[in-house]
Amino acid sequence: MFGPQLVVSTFLKVAVYGLLLFIPAWTLHWWRGWILLAFIFAGMIVTRLWVFRDNAGLLEERRKSPMQQGQPFADKLLVVGFLVVFPAYIMFIPLDVFRFHLFGKPGALVSALGLILVAAGWWIISLAFRENEFAAAIVKHQEERQQTVIDSGVYRVVRHPLDSGVVLLIVGIALWLQSYAAAVVSVVPFAVLVLRILVEETFLKQKLTGYRDYTQRVRYRLIPLIW
Repeated sequence: MFGPQLVVSTFLKVAVYGLLLFIPAWTLHWWRGWILLAFIFAGMIVTRLWVFRDNAGLLEERRKSPMQQGQPFADKLLVVGFLVVFPAYIMFIPLDVFRFHLFGKPGALVSALGLILVAAGWWIISLAFRENEFAAAIVKHQEERQQTVIDSGVYRVVRHPLDSGVVLLIVGIALWLQSYAAAVVSVVPFAVLVLRILVEETFLKQKLTGYRDYTQRVRYRLIPLIW
């Protein structure tokens, strides 16, 4: 799991990102795209080694089907929606950069900020994984794993830090690749995440002991001081 297989599986996942970026761009001469892929590859390797080496149960859980028994029907719809919207969003970025040119390009400073957001988003995602051994990819009550409420680490700041990291990642990718239009369009995958959060919280309040009290202790769901 953490030898050559780790590198190969990570490379294949990064290759999917590469196809989503470079096929619509129709060129390999895009150094920002290559740097982004290098960041994603490094982030995946670090997360696997730092988080999943000591938590094989979480890795196994996240490898399961996105459609499972006990999962709310609304979450199944939203999971499918995100699996469609997110790749489409990634493909829209090179289309705008090389074809549409809708809102112009961010300057060097804003673009560099985008790369910082990508790194920060990945770091927050890794912290969330490391803190929460029950961070499954879908909404369900993990009774067989004796799921409990996690209220430590980044979960003291917001109730859904994993999604907070994803939001930074989504916006950061758009800015780094120099597409203001994609940064605006990011509201679409962001909206899907918000709907999933609402579904998840309704479900967990009903199924997971202590979650309702947790929502009273930690006020914000996604963005501190805002929501």
